Amino acid sequence: MIRINDNYVKLPESYLFSEIARRVATFRAANPTVDVISLGIGDVTRPLAPSVIDALHRAVDEQAAASTFRGYGPEQGYEFLRRTIIEHDFAPRGVQLSPDEVFISDGAKSDLGNFADILAADNVVALTDPVYPAYVDVNAMGGRAGRLTSEGWSGIIYLPCVAENSFIPQFPASRPDVIYLCYPNNPTGTTLDRRQLKQWVDYALENGSLILFDAAYEAFISRDEAPHSIYEIEGARRVAVEFRSFSKTAGFTGLRCGYTVVPKELKGYATAGEEVEVNKLWNRRQCTKFNGTAYIVQRAAEAIYSPQGRKEIRASVDYYLENARIIRENFLRMGMEVYGGVDAPYIWLRTPQGMGSWEFFDMMLDKYNVVVTPGVGFGPSGEGFVRLTAFGQRERIEEAMKRLVL
Repeated sequence: MIRINDNYVKLPESYLFSEIARRVATFRAANPTVDVISLGIGDVTRPLAPSVIDALHRAVDEQAAASTFRGYGPEQGYEFLRRTIIEHDFAPRGVQLSPDEVFISDGAKSDLGNFADILAADNVVALTDPVYPAYVDVNAMGGRAGRLTSEGWSGIIYLPCVAENSFIPQFPASRPDVIYLCYPNNPTGTTLDRRQLKQWVDYALENGSLILFDAAYEAFISRDEAPHSIYEIEGARRVAVEFRSFSKTAGFTGLRCGYTVVPKELKGYATAGEEVEVNKLWNRRQCTKFNGTAYIVQRAAEAIYSPQGRKEIRASVDYYLENARIIRENFLRMGMEVYGGVDAPYIWLRTPQGMGSWEFFDMMLDKYNVVVTPGVGFGPSGEGFVRLTAFGQRERIEEAMKRLVL
């Protein structure tokens, strides 16, 4: 008899974004001539930068000659990309890293999920609420979430991020082993300033907790007081792992590339009390279960750090931030309660007149033919909100705003 992992059975049948896709497909089937505009799922719409395309072509040409052909690459990533990342993403901010602390992958989502492989099943997990659903699901798959109830998972500590606390998580009443922080935040579009992030690093140092810091949207930060990396905070190397992605920064949602930083100072403990370097465990995991990111993709990622590449990527980020401004200001003019959209490509909108998140989703789709993401899909504290994304084409976003006379 085939036995399965019972933790998978505990998961809800429908993932948030697949449920959105199902409802939109049903609507389109019933209304085939209606033009539906999506401000929901956050895939990018701008093409890859010319510098990236040129690098891809050159790398493909290298694969056509025996003298420059590349086969299996290092599971940790090629050193040319790891050194380039350190030089441009961290050194200018006073953060010193070594190449063997940077691990190239096929994206932050993969690493955030896979990192649970090296964490014991009895670790207590704390999550900001609302939160990116994958954080919750991967811990449910690993047996750390407990039972699913109407108020969330029984084994997870939820840290409500609501308008009343300015979307800043408060320290939990009981100590967690693992803390997930995502800033700039998906879905609320808010971020922490340096003082607020330092408080969490200090908390982790005092309590022996691990912070898994998702910095996938750091390129969208526009305010000086918001740090781009958790390692800008003193002591963070001893308590934090940072995850980065090229998906939204450089439009790599199709190419797939990101990286994770695991400092050597970060220690974990085996059941017998033995102290272990987390860096070594993650390296061992990657060498066993990951074949490495494709050479041509890593050359493409390297290209975004060239002088011309940086200009092109900055223009793309600014384009999406302008989209966010358009969405944010239009809803503000309507008298709606709006958050985010300044340091992030996400806008967090309170639904009017106490409408539920899915009720508002259906109304927007049926009446205005505009797709949004129900906030309750990100956790209990997301009820009564929806998320909008700025990753659409400008003319489509402007058309969506013209339709909305709420």
